Amino acid sequence: MNGRPSRGPAVPLPLLPNGSTVTVGSFDGVHLGHQAVLHEIDRRARAAGRSRVLVTFDPHPLEVVNPGAAPPLLTTGPERLEILTLSPLDYVLLVRFDRRVASLSPEEFVGEMLLERCGMRELVIGHDHGFGRGRSGDVDTLRRLGSSHGFAVDVVPPVDFGGQHVSSSRIRRAVAGGDLSNAAAMLGRPYGVVGRVGVGERRGRLLGVPTINLADLSPRKLLPPDGVYAVRVEWRGGSAGGMMNQGPKPTFQDGRRVLEAHIFDFDGDLYGEWVRIEWVERLRDIERFRSVEHLQQQLKRDHIRAVAVLAAARTGA
Repeated sequence: MNGRPSRGPAVPLPLLPNGSTVTVGSFDGVHLGHQAVLHEIDRRARAAGRSRVLVTFDPHPLEVVNPGAAPPLLTTGPERLEILTLSPLDYVLLVRFDRRVASLSPEEFVGEMLLERCGMRELVIGHDHGFGRGRSGDVDTLRRLGSSHGFAVDVVPPVDFGGQHVSSSRIRRAVAGGDLSNAAAMLGRPYGVVGRVGVGERRGRLLGVPTINLADLSPRKLLPPDGVYAVRVEWRGGSAGGMMNQGPKPTFQDGRRVLEAHIFDFDGDLYGEWVRIEWVERLRDIERFRSVEHLQQQLKRDHIRAVAVLAAARTGA
């Protein structure tokens, strides 16, 4: 966990003597289908001695062209960039998506974004790729432009899971429905959130279960259904299992939706630090307890179950 990545200006990449192999897209989730594209870029670029470049956007294009249809995000911009740092890429060009970019024709988009900025010699894309004004460009458009401008176009077939193509929209449905196991299988990792630890009410410490609270989460981030979860928590220099209350705290008549996690066997200070929390399994619904004592008893049961869930997840049981 290396903190929150920053976004640099959209400027041309350094001179790439042998040009680049490029892919382009939103890459929300960086799921198994996206990873197949990235591996193909790596293979082709290495064979040709080229740089490996991904061109992506912030915000999500639909937030600009059709805000009402814009989906909640599996990965916010910083989360996506952090995941991409682990992929076989040399450069990630993060383009600010605005009305001007949205208005570019397919020809203008390829010329300005891919040829001029990236020195593209080869383009690797997913099977359902659309680009340019109104997504009017498709694979046939790209192959025509490739013939004119001297770049190759390669299409990576979809990755299937459970008899259907892996896609960001399919994973969103799984997360929203609480199907974290299938979401993790399609992502290739547990579903998670990155946030900064803020100052809470400190009730957890009084209850004997000190907690961290995530502050300033993006409203665009997709969360699973509220409840109490077994989780994994990662921070700069450490990681551990834990349990998390996601949602209101009705026992204390607090209706705010919070993400409040208790890290097992940890008594450090993480205020102001960036942490990653991964949902492992939902333990129960949010409940209102008759007394603080009843809540404490339930928290002890939650702890026991969360430890068992996390142990089973580690062993694959």
